[in-house]
Amino acid sequence: MTDDFTPLNPPPETDTQVIAQRSLFQDSFRRFFASKAAIFGVALLAVMILMALIGPYLNSLTYYEIDLVHKNLVPNSTYWFGTDDLGRDIFTRVWYGARISLTIGLVAAFIDVIFGVLWGSIAGLSGGRLDTFMMRIADILYALPYLLVVILLTCILGSGLIPLIIAMTVIGWINMARIVRGQILQLKNQEFVLSAKALGASFWRILFKHLIPNTLGPIIVTLTLTIPSAIFVEAFLSFLGLGVQAPIASWGTMASEGLAAMKYYPWRLFFPAFFISLTMLAFNLLGDRLRDALDPQEER
Repeated sequence: MTDDFTPLNPPPETDTQVIAQRSLFQDSFRRFFASKAAIFGVALLAVMILMALIGPYLNSLTYYEIDLVHKNLVPNSTYWFGTDDLGRDIFTRVWYGARISLTIGLVAAFIDVIFGVLWGSIAGLSGGRLDTFMMRIADILYALPYLLVVILLTCILGSGLIPLIIAMTVIGWINMARIVRGQILQLKNQEFVLSAKALGASFWRILFKHLIPNTLGPIIVTLTLTIPSAIFVEAFLSFLGLGVQAPIASWGTMASEGLAAMKYYPWRLFFPAFFISLTMLAFNLLGDRLRDALDPQEER
């Protein structure tokens, strides 16, 4: 009897039904990887990180060993990227330098995110005098030239990884704080937040349970655009001699050393500059496509 009520040809699933069954994250994920630029950026970044991990071990040469007999050699079968004026292998130094540059960029960017998200979300949800006070502090710091502040702090704190990260993050969080505050101001008067308040949710529960999760899109996009900026600042400071010091290699120190020999030994400048540009391109492609994918109103 039940067969009488079973459709012989079930209707095909419509596009509307498919979209309704897909979550926002799944839809954003699908749109992100539908872009060839996004796939290229992710693949490029994955290769850079992989080479930073295993690159220094692909040959028996070290980044610090001096061999004046083989100085300034062009790229060859033994020294794949050539050597510098002290006979050190540029291939090994490039990938060891990638560790330093990527570590500083990632750590500085994540510190900016944590402090900026907390500052901006607390100010936006609090409102009133506290919001005004907190954002006036941010505005005053934002008015200071970023590179000048970083250079001055580096001179005061000294060289090294930790002083460099501290100098880069003292005012680097402000842009994130302003973006998050703007998102919180748009969300805090919406129905789901008012319902949480009516049910007795605390300030911190509303902040961490309802508001910050709904600002993850702009936060992630800003993070992916902050990382290449931090890498560039580290390279710039190391180029000026204010970053990591010899014999530790970073892309900035290698570019600084290669600039003086650019006319006669161009490969010494080419390789660190090339990988700085490639890494910044990968992160910018990633951030640009994430911005489009995480926008629910973006049409494809």
